[in-house]
Amino acid sequence: MDDEDLLAQFESHTIPFELWRQHRTHVKVSFLMLRKYPFELAVEKVKATIQAVNQANGVPEGPLEGYNETTTHALLHLIDATMRAYGEACPTPDADTFCDTHPQLATKHVLRLFYSPERRLHPDAKHAFIAPDLAPLPRVVGKVN
Repeated sequence: MDDEDLLAQFESHTIPFELWRQHRTHVKVSFLMLRKYPFELAVEKVKATIQAVNQANGVPEGPLEGYNETTTHALLHLIDATMRAYGEACPTPDADTFCDTHPQLATKHVLRLFYSPERRLHPDAKHAFIAPDLAPLPRVVGKVN
């Protein structure tokens, strides 16, 4: 599936749920949303769409399942920082190339470098962004292409 189709399916809440459950798909969609929108708007749009996709697929909201604001915000932050740091040095024509070029983002456990389980899974983290407790998220500098 190309980037345009992936983003269209995500934004229309019709993305196949098995595809959506893959971490690489989260990275690709985040990359595409950050190319399309400024960071804060991308966060809001990704949040609303994840919640709609979850609802469409019967994902319950609970302490350890459903949407988590901290997880979404922090992952988008890491992808944005990567895009800004490497954008001009490593132009990325599509989301697959971005993922292949930045394998540090490939693991669904990347946030473990920044958050203890207690912090990221704290009940408040589901509804509001909570800063990490193990290491600060990288600074975001420069412009995205």
